[in-house]
Amino acid sequence: MNRFYGYVRVSTARQGEQGVSLQEQRDAIARYAQGNGLQIVQWFEERETAAKRGRPLFGQMLRQLRQGRAEGLIIHKIDRSARNLKDWADLGELIDAGIVVHFANESLDLHSRGGRLSADIQAVVAADYIRNLREETRKGFYGRIKQGLYPLPAPLGYLDRGKGKVKEIDSVTGPLVRKAFELYGTARYNLKGLLAELHRLGLRNRGGRGPSLSGISVILNNPFYIGIIRLRKSGETFPGVHDSLISKSLFDRVQRILEGKTPDRVLVHDFLFRRLLTCKLCRYSLIGEVQKGHVYYRCHTKQCPTTGVREDAVEPTVLERLRPLQLNDKEREYIGAELIRLRADWADQREAHLNSVNLRLAQIQDRLGRLTDAYLDGVLEKELFEERKARLLLERRDVEDAIRATRDGQATLPDRLAEFLELAGSAYLLYKTALPEERRDLLKIVTSNRQVEGKNVDVTLALPFNFVAERAETSNGAPYRGRPRTLDRLVKKLWEWVKENPEAPAMSLANLSSHRTGELDELKEGEVAV
Repeated sequence: MNRFYGYVRVSTARQGEQGVSLQEQRDAIARYAQGNGLQIVQWFEERETAAKRGRPLFGQMLRQLRQGRAEGLIIHKIDRSARNLKDWADLGELIDAGIVVHFANESLDLHSRGGRLSADIQAVVAADYIRNLREETRKGFYGRIKQGLYPLPAPLGYLDRGKGKVKEIDSVTGPLVRKAFELYGTARYNLKGLLAELHRLGLRNRGGRGPSLSGISVILNNPFYIGIIRLRKSGETFPGVHDSLISKSLFDRVQRILEGKTPDRVLVHDFLFRRLLTCKLCRYSLIGEVQKGHVYYRCHTKQCPTTGVREDAVEPTVLERLRPLQLNDKEREYIGAELIRLRADWADQREAHLNSVNLRLAQIQDRLGRLTDAYLDGVLEKELFEERKARLLLERRDVEDAIRATRDGQATLPDRLAEFLELAGSAYLLYKTALPEERRDLLKIVTSNRQVEGKNVDVTLALPFNFVAERAETSNGAPYRGRPRTLDRLVKKLWEWVKENPEAPAMSLANLSSHRTGELDELKEGEVAV
């Protein structure tokens, strides 16, 4: 009956839609079939690369041939059938089983030893061509990345400017993507809530549709927005030359929130210390529950001696830790004068500070170089190398942000110190007047550990808030006789800490989700608040 299949293929969908290759292959196969008295009973048209296995239509066609639904197969050329040796071997098994295979553009007798050898050689050449093409493509790809260029489509918020060009921030979607990070950084949104808000604000992808839930997750986890290129498949990281859309500190805050988020569940009670208290023994969070009209935080780990603690027993401990942060009028006046002096001296100290930060940047560069040498020498495995490299690149981005902010005058270190002192001095009153959600936000900033052991509650102030709380103590635990000496020591310690941590997030009232400045007479403009 001479019933044959016709198989045509191009590598990409775009070639199939815009090119003429498919039609040319069809015409050549049709002419060959007509000239040899063969009947094409079914066409298989595929838009898939032949370099890898897994072409669905090709596999379906081979299965039907094994079932005897046709006598043979006509293909335009050998490289249209297979460019990997496994597919060529499958085709060879069909030929050995008596299936007739013709190539319209190549006169080969596949049932003779010489014809089969010639076809095998051409198949090997086609497979080698693909291997060489893949290697050259890989070289070009990594060549661009090592230059800091991203050779893939720009992520949402950026624009493509052509091959070999730096991605540019999109004036339309860029601010909305930045807004996504800022909103999520408040810890007041889950991914679903953020998605709804961004859709309301008008964020759309390049297809004109709103981003999906997984798309928002990809955006929030992508370090491209702080100037670092990360390849998702391999996990490799490289420094990019494109402009950062957000700061490193904001990106870090979003990552911490993402790591701490739990799946949505119905919130029956908005407990004051929800997800804030941990068991000192087993390190698990205590769960809030209502018993006999009182709120208890209990450890649910079996055989743990920490049973639970009442909420009204926790709050006095918190207030006791926050009370020493208050500054009286004389302390506020003295520290205000010191800040004026620091601002006046900042112009002279700025260059010295820049030099020290640049030295730190050079040290990171040196560590990156030594890390690469260790990997090339075979001392480090690739996985460990990529992990340490990513950590150093993020650290370098921190330092570069600090240098840029100092050089551009965006935030001086004396201003950062003033913001911190404003928050520290007002923390006690803010806590007493704030809403439950605002209190939780405040405690996350001001404290580092909130642990329960048995019935005992231990709250530890975070750096450098503990410096303020312990300002009246000397190394032997006794207070200084002179208040100026005490405050001089405090300002010096805080100043050193700010200089050593220039890239740390600003700890100001702006870090809180909201605050009631109207209820705090002490928060006057231009003053360091009590």
